[in-house]
Amino acid sequence: METVFVTGAAGLIGSAVCDMLLKKGFAVIGTDSRPLKIYDHNFRFVQCEITDKDTVTAAMRDATILVHLACSVDNDFTAILSSADEKIATQVDKYLYKTAVQYEYTRILMLSSHQVYMVPKTREPVRESFDLKPVTIYGKIKLDSENALKNAVKKTKNITVIMRTTPIYTKTFLDNLRSKVQDPKDGSYFVYGYGDYGYSFCCLYNLVDFISAVLAAEDTAKLSGEYNVTDTKPIMAKDLMEVLKTELNISIVQSRNYSSDNIKGQFSLFGTRNLRTDYRFSDPSIACSNISYDNTKAQRISAFRWKLSNTK
Repeated sequence: METVFVTGAAGLIGSAVCDMLLKKGFAVIGTDSRPLKIYDHNFRFVQCEITDKDTVTAAMRDATILVHLACSVDNDFTAILSSADEKIATQVDKYLYKTAVQYEYTRILMLSSHQVYMVPKTREPVRESFDLKPVTIYGKIKLDSENALKNAVKKTKNITVIMRTTPIYTKTFLDNLRSKVQDPKDGSYFVYGYGDYGYSFCCLYNLVDFISAVLAAEDTAKLSGEYNVTDTKPIMAKDLMEVLKTELNISIVQSRNYSSDNIKGQFSLFGTRNLRTDYRFSDPSIACSNISYDNTKAQRISAFRWKLSNTK
């Protein structure tokens, strides 16, 4: 039985991953600053700050696979990122991957973000080879972490998988969906026109299934690399709004003019939220751009069967 070390184990993503791993027959060592109760004899939990190098590295000694989910929005950090969060992530990267290599881990999986990419200027789907140029603190954190991992395994044969996810959702976790159709200044809900434009998201269970498939893969020769882990199709704003109306009992939805909002957006239409620091900031200038992320490479490993209509 292989043992998987999971950082950020008590978060939304981490707890679902731990549950999956135990069901698949792995032993799991989880760590997080928050408590997590899983009653399974194959699960051990170490509660500490992810920056507690001595405690974390001691716990890592008994595992052979790393799934690094800490220092991630929706799993650890809040949606508003600061330079302090950037320092924490850098501090963790300095020892976590080095320790995994030292202990001869066979596989290292890390959670990255679609925000590592340059904002596309066309409607062509963003593929893993697309230019990297993060404009947000979170994007920079994740790109730095990707590079730290690549440097750490440069002279090893570790299987390394970088998961560039789009914003996560489930039927009960709607924050990322809601941010696209809610004005943070007054809390009102809106769509542009009839809502015939889409956003790329990732159902939590598509991410969990992908991690499961990576760990189950027998042919690992070409497994290492970066993957866009995202739903196969963007979610249309009108469909997103219909789900939120049901789940959140929303009665009033405004129909806004995109051109007008785009101009006003230059003058803080959306309050004081800042594109660079706020993970969920919805930029009016690209709201109707239908930016999508190609998951063809990831689909060779996992089915991506979950979507907004069948999530749980």
